[in-house]
Amino acid sequence: MTGADADVLSEVVRAAARPLAGGAADYDALLERIGDARFVLLGEASHGTEEFYRARAEITERLIREKGFAAVAVEADWPDAYRVNRYVRGEGEDEDGRAALGGFARFPTWMWRNTAVLDFVERLKGHNLSTADEAARAGFYGIDLYSLRGSVEAVLDYLDRVDPEAAGRARQRYSCFDYFGDPQAYGYAAAFGVEEPCEGAVVEQLIELRRRAPDYANRDGSVARDEFFAAFQNARLVKNAEEYYRSMFRGRAESWNRRDRHMAETLEALAAHLESQGRVAKVVVWAHNSHLGDARHTEMGEGGELNVGQLVRERHGRDAVLVGFTTHAGTVTAADDWGQPARRIRVRPALEGSYELLFHRTGLGRFYLDLGAAGRASDLLRRPRLERAIGVIYRPETERQSHYFQARLAEQFDVVFHFDETRAVTPLEPGSGWRDGEPPETYPSGF
Repeated sequence: MTGADADVLSEVVRAAARPLAGGAADYDALLERIGDARFVLLGEASHGTEEFYRARAEITERLIREKGFAAVAVEADWPDAYRVNRYVRGEGEDEDGRAALGGFARFPTWMWRNTAVLDFVERLKGHNLSTADEAARAGFYGIDLYSLRGSVEAVLDYLDRVDPEAAGRARQRYSCFDYFGDPQAYGYAAAFGVEEPCEGAVVEQLIELRRRAPDYANRDGSVARDEFFAAFQNARLVKNAEEYYRSMFRGRAESWNRRDRHMAETLEALAAHLESQGRVAKVVVWAHNSHLGDARHTEMGEGGELNVGQLVRERHGRDAVLVGFTTHAGTVTAADDWGQPARRIRVRPALEGSYELLFHRTGLGRFYLDLGAAGRASDLLRRPRLERAIGVIYRPETERQSHYFQARLAEQFDVVFHFDETRAVTPLEPGSGWRDGEPPETYPSGF
């Protein structure tokens, strides 16, 4: 596309976009677009951008207050998020939101232990405690599957309370993992035949829990049902995580698909649990764009990968609304590599041929665009362009290879928010590397 063509497209998008003024009405159009949909998937183009977290929080609060949404499901592990769930519902032993977020102790801690999430958690608790009907309080749940050991401990803790004899059987089954220092070491040993896989043991444990459901879940009303549901989700997570860690050594598509299928399955299980309590199962999902935009319309899908957005759309159709977020430049909280400390890193301006640069050229600092009702803009945004994705690692020196993929945005999402200049989200414990980590404005040239 020539520069003149790009300028014309930018003008078409500008005409269709709704500028954001920073006021209470910014999300009116989105709530109208959502209507009675039961699943709203709120993405993010990075795991470390303040504006994305704040926007999702504001939208979610309105969905809870105005449309009766019952839960927030986030790209986080079940046991860590369930601790927050207990806090926001006025349960548990944590004295404040900062303590409740303490379960997020593994890399990347800033993804959920940041000031934006803390503010949201405290406001959610305030809303819940002002609601007289405890059953109507909104929950906070995790749908990811990295917490194999944490979920094992949660299952054992539950069984120790309700059925010590069953807890002994569970310990015997889960002891299969005791020989390995971490789940990845287990996955490697099992995938290459160094050790027998724990697959049979974890499936057996899940079957026993399912078989005992009538005894466990009905012993003490709704509290028992909630506790059993949480324990069962942890047991299911262990089973799926065991598969995931073995699949890591068989190729990216297989492990990615196992993870996203687990997230979609957990979302469905959560909706079914809410419905069993007599609630309308309306759920907001917070995860990366790469998980929530329909993979069928991206380079990922062409490579055999599916995702949560695709699976939810296939099952629920118009009852799901997929929302993407983009940015052109600014700063982001990320690490140089897995397990490294968080840094505040300058985001390079978007590349030529990308949606982000196209949106930057509209001259609108912040805007909302309904991709299904934008007329000519919608048609033009169905053509493939580059789209940026920054996870917990950001490598600006290999920007094109590491952080861009081809997508058809108007098919991938239903609506999109663009924030042209964004800021790094603030970790609850910003180390010196984060405080001093922002490169100078002239990065990366040095001039």
